[in-house]
Amino acid sequence: MKLRRPRRPRQFRLADSAQQIVGGFLLAGPFVVTEEVWTLAGNMSDWQALGTVIVVFGIGYGALYAADATRDAEDEQDVAGVPVRFISLMIVSFGSVALLALLLDAPDTFLGDDQTTRTVAETTFRAVSVGSVFSVVGAATADSLFAKNGASNGD
Repeated sequence: MKLRRPRRPRQFRLADSAQQIVGGFLLAGPFVVTEEVWTLAGNMSDWQALGTVIVVFGIGYGALYAADATRDAEDEQDVAGVPVRFISLMIVSFGSVALLALLLDAPDTFLGDDQTTRTVAETTFRAVSVGSVFSVVGAATADSLFAKNGASNGD
């Protein structure tokens, strides 16, 4: 006897992105305003920053599709073969950290005025990649938790 696993609706809604945003901002905030993150980012190489970005993508995909048995990437809406939910998760994960960093003026606060524009941009990218490791966890968790609650309520 083969058991069928329950499926969520294929439709990706704006509310799903809103849930991701809540989780992404919740965990991104503390890392954007921590001097240690900016010091770490200043000492990272380009390869380490790229590796961190790959880790964020891996965590996001794993949290959405490997850790959640009720969700299947192939059953969801996609753009060029990439699920819209995953695209949204990556935009939220990196975007929430970048937005908070800029709104709170973190680059100027932690890097000072003696840095070149290129150095500030590179260090900011690296700091965003570090913060996104935590933001993606919050965004994916919120997406999964709220989706389960919504599915049980008939939404």
